[in-house]
Amino acid sequence: MRLTARGAGLGVAAVALLGVGLVFGYPHLVVLGTACVAALVFAFVYVWWRPQLTVARAVDPDRVMRGESSTVTLRVGNTSRMRGATLVAHDRCGDASIPVPLLRLKAGGETTAQYAVPTARRGVVAIGPLRVVRRDPLGLLNLARAYGGTARVWVYPRVHRLSAIPTGVTRSLDGRDDRVPHGTITFDTLREYVVGDELRRVHWRTSAKVGELMVREQLDTSLPRLVVLLDDRPSSYADPDRFESACEAAASLILAALREELPIALRLLSGAHAAGSSTRDYLDLLAEAAFAPMSDTAVSSLRTQRLGDTLVYLTGDPDLAHVSALRTAYPTLVAGVFGDAAPALERVVVLAVRDGAEFAAAWDGVQSW
Repeated sequence: MRLTARGAGLGVAAVALLGVGLVFGYPHLVVLGTACVAALVFAFVYVWWRPQLTVARAVDPDRVMRGESSTVTLRVGNTSRMRGATLVAHDRCGDASIPVPLLRLKAGGETTAQYAVPTARRGVVAIGPLRVVRRDPLGLLNLARAYGGTARVWVYPRVHRLSAIPTGVTRSLDGRDDRVPHGTITFDTLREYVVGDELRRVHWRTSAKVGELMVREQLDTSLPRLVVLLDDRPSSYADPDRFESACEAAASLILAALREELPIALRLLSGAHAAGSSTRDYLDLLAEAAFAPMSDTAVSSLRTQRLGDTLVYLTGDPDLAHVSALRTAYPTLVAGVFGDAAPALERVVVLAVRDGAEFAAAWDGVQSW
């Protein structure tokens, strides 16, 4: 609850009139002061009445690429049986406040309002709750209440189509072999038999030793595996738009790999990561990505886990010391540097670009991996 300027002035006047009237014996001033107090009490009782509203919010769609349209539909109903309501309402949409007209909302009635979600910038747009402000007729008090739940809209980075994807490296128990465009099946591990496993995969010698059926797990070791490492340190980007370009490059790589059904992992220097087959998981992480300090284990974990055959490092910092030590762990290492220039490094493909479109052109322009 908040006093308006008029209400604050009336409160000061009430104190002054009552004080002077009671001290110096002016009954007319006491009457005026009492009238001011009565007006404030009336305003308090009026705004304290809570309108019985139902708020249903629908967002369609709740995940969009940057620049695409998303619409919020609000249905506000007055469930009171006795009285209507004329209220001032605003719905939160990111940093903006969207006015929602609730004029003469009759008892049992419902009104619908729609508005567009701003999608010009990548990020997660918070929607709601609906903020209803009730004001007394004299304009002395305002009381705001929140109605309904909240929703979010994920705005993904713009995607540029990539046609070139690095081929894999054949891995076996004997070591690393040649690069191949297709996968090869290699023994990985043994596990207990479960219903549905093929009997030809049972390893009978091990089963006889342990007394339980054990089956062989096979692994396609030569499929190209891609790791995208995104630098999200604020010190790496002199211009925040360069970080947006790095996010566009990461999204383009992810969709290109998933389109070819290739394993991929996305990691941020802050420690956040995503891996799997769901496009939503990767793009949600990119929509939520914001400047953060570097994790102590972000790079060292890549050196020990060796998640892929190709490591792509996206940054705005020409100093590539963080990934230069990974050259022995990854057969192919690509550095996309979003800035004016970048130094050449041995056994590292350095792409010095200015935005996501230039990165896509430079990526497809690499003759061989």
